[in-house]
Amino acid sequence: MKTAFIFPGQGAQTVGMGADVDAEFPVAAEVFRAANDILGFDLRRLCFEGPADQLNTTTISQPAIFTVSAAIFEVLRSE
Repeated sequence: MKTAFIFPGQGAQTVGMGADVDAEFPVAAEVFRAANDILGFDLRRLCFEGPADQLNTTTISQPAIFTVSAAIFEVLRSE
């Protein structure tokens, strides 16, 4: 049986997204740490705390949605 995953696109971002997964699963927290290192800014803080106007910009929302999706994927993969 093949498995497929569907991930959200731009417009799905909201302040607080991913915070629950980050708090509960170390593998998800590692994805956020890696994203921060790769991007060179605190994406984790922007996802969890905002501000919304900054999170909603394309240059932030695209990596934010990808990172949250990747974090959730890693949790599913590790379970």
